[in-house]
Amino acid sequence: MNRRRASIATSAVATGRGDDGTTGLLFGGRIAKDDLQAEAYGTVDEAVAALGLARAALARAALARAEIEGLADLALRLQRELFVVGAELATNPDAVARQVDGTSRVSEEMLAGIEAELAHWESLIEMPREFIVPGETDASAALDFARATLRRAERRMVGLQRAGRLTGEWLVPYVNRLADLLWVLARAAEKAEDHSATRVRGK
Repeated sequence: MNRRRASIATSAVATGRGDDGTTGLLFGGRIAKDDLQAEAYGTVDEAVAALGLARAALARAALARAEIEGLADLALRLQRELFVVGAELATNPDAVARQVDGTSRVSEEMLAGIEAELAHWESLIEMPREFIVPGETDASAALDFARATLRRAERRMVGLQRAGRLTGEWLVPYVNRLADLLWVLARAAEKAEDHSATRVRGK
């Protein structure tokens, strides 16, 4: 017999409102948890967590090598910016006018900031000329994991864009460029720890 519980234990986290398979949107409204919109911002949340792994690994490495310190600080900044990405994706479509640049909507300035970081870090490494195998260091592996997760989020966003469900013009370019940056940061992390990326076809 399938009976619905009358109540849940008191909890600051569990509300029970999602037991019907729906989730809330920013500024009100609910959608199914498997809706493409929920899938997109949920995958961004995964990328934030993956960057947390990267930041923890970078912090450990920084105890031995000062060059890593800037990377750890940057990882935290990127995590915070991804909360803006998630907020834009999680906004009720009827409330996009309430979004704020840099808080609940990706801005052109955010994109420019990522492009500046990309140019800076790219200038510090020798670009591999072939595909690489992630896993040379803990930090670089975590950055590559974050990158791959973000690429999945980007694919979900493109699906929303094709369906006419994205309104912000900087969202997809920002995520695309950020994924590029994470690849470069993974190579920079390897270099800082005196490692070279493992190539697909051998060292």
